[in-house]
Amino acid sequence: MTPRSRTRRLSAGLAVVALAFVGAGTAAAHATPVSATGSGAVAAEPGILMNYVVNTKPVAIHVDRTEEAIKAAGGTVVQSYKDLGVVIAQSTNPNFRTDVKLGKNGKSVQTVGATRTAAVKEGPVGTAAKTAAAKGLQAGESIPALDPREGEQWDMVQIKADKAHEQSDGSRKVLVGINDSGVDDTHPDLAPNFDAADSVSCNNNGVPDTTPGVWRPTTSDHGTHVAGTVAAARNGVGIVGVAPGVRIASVKVVNDDGFIYPEYAICGWVWAAEHKMDVTNHSYFIDPWEFWCNDDGDQGAVQEAVRRAVTFATSKGVLSVAAAGNSNYDLANKTTDSGSPNDTTPVTRTINNDCLDIPTELPGVITVASTTQTKARSGFSNFGLNKIDVAAPGSSILSTIPGGKYGLKSGTSMASPHVTGVAALIKSSRPWLKPAEIEKALRTDADDQACPAVIDARCTGTVANNAFFGEGLVDALDGVKRW
Repeated sequence: MTPRSRTRRLSAGLAVVALAFVGAGTAAAHATPVSATGSGAVAAEPGILMNYVVNTKPVAIHVDRTEEAIKAAGGTVVQSYKDLGVVIAQSTNPNFRTDVKLGKNGKSVQTVGATRTAAVKEGPVGTAAKTAAAKGLQAGESIPALDPREGEQWDMVQIKADKAHEQSDGSRKVLVGINDSGVDDTHPDLAPNFDAADSVSCNNNGVPDTTPGVWRPTTSDHGTHVAGTVAAARNGVGIVGVAPGVRIASVKVVNDDGFIYPEYAICGWVWAAEHKMDVTNHSYFIDPWEFWCNDDGDQGAVQEAVRRAVTFATSKGVLSVAAAGNSNYDLANKTTDSGSPNDTTPVTRTINNDCLDIPTELPGVITVASTTQTKARSGFSNFGLNKIDVAAPGSSILSTIPGGKYGLKSGTSMASPHVTGVAALIKSSRPWLKPAEIEKALRTDADDQACPAVIDARCTGTVANNAFFGEGLVDALDGVKRW
């Protein structure tokens, strides 16, 4: 299946331009187990298996009591995060939200929210078949030799990565998480930098799966493309990534239908934190809502749970970088959403700025817009004054795809890994920096980009910080040259 796009689906492959997924599979392919209301709230039908986030205080006793409340309400504990005060639960009880609060230990429960509007396709936890490594590429497959293609990488020149490499390719001590659809670790440009020990799949109800090879792609080449931009090795083959000397791990958070549900994403952040990753790339938005509104019970609970996961990861030294999105939408002036929920039947609803595109709008996450080869804003890129942090190349980017091949893709999904790579170079040069300090360096070092010469009322702000480019075009050379 082609990666999902916020705007349209395009075929992807060698030398084919495709919008990146930064949300989901074709809604028509899914059952409709819930009824949508104008507000976006959903009510589960009897007997339908649903997943929920249950938020409590991040104190062991309250998490324990919440687990008991979940069981008493007819639910199953899927995953429990005591440091976050978040429990992922599963239930077929249509009244689960209410029952989990009214039981004996319900006072420990703060908020409860369904993580999706479609039935849980992977089935009850513990019974779904694992994603077999055999569905992806197998180790030892024949990979065709390719000539070096650095001359085609205009994007690396635009952010001065070619000049930065004269001083540093990055450190092997730096580990970058590719939170995406899986990474082909047999690709000759990725194998030298791949860290299998720290790779995982989270797309079975958000439960970490470390079966060898389970982190590989099965239906999408998206994560492999992202990985190449971050850290394709300098080995005389194909292309070179922004930080070709760092290590990468695959954190698979996209299921075979192209959906990134909250429990998958939360699992990914906790895994990154526990495995001491330095930077993680998130070229997606969390399904099934393009914008999660905190005045809706389900959406508000999910927004809070994901925020806690990001905060936890940040506290453990993980910097999160995310794509701004491909809807050509002003994130600073939200009005309507017509594409959500994308796993059942979308409804048009009125939204406001309290409705967040997650993870990119969460505190502590670097929001990346996309530029073209001429340094203009890519027409698909989301924008917004004080919403965009920095910009990076995202139109027609050459990178790795499964099978030892290379292809072109477009999207803010392609812009984000450029910034992730620069962050990895900064961390390599200054290993003592914390996430907030790396963020400051990215913003300070970025090259100012003015609004278009032809007046565009949407590009508000100044040359130093505006709605289209944020603080400017990310600069890899400044990230390493002073240290």
